[in-house]
Amino acid sequence: MSAQAKVKEYVAKNPIMVFSKTYCPYCVHAKSLLEKESKAVAAKVLELDEMGREGSELQNAVKELYQHRTVPAVFIGGKFIGGDSDLTALKNSGKLDALLKEL
Repeated sequence: MSAQAKVKEYVAKNPIMVFSKTYCPYCVHAKSLLEKESKAVAAKVLELDEMGREGSELQNAVKELYQHRTVPAVFIGGKFIGGDSDLTALKNSGKLDALLKEL
């Protein structure tokens, strides 16, 4: 299975999907925000830096599919949200709640 197919499968199978790296402060913030806000649904998190070559391939696939080259890459309900600043903006605008209620 190609890395792009794997990314699409992860996004399709998990109501909240986060491609992350353990040492990234933006990832830590996004995961914390999701944990706090999405009480009913736990996020599926892949720590790309712990996955060796496959992690790099998955990050490249996210870049190719969604034109997003950094982590975190957050998906809610199969929809690409963006990174930490995008997620925070959704929270601050009140739109994150609505997205999470749809899950």
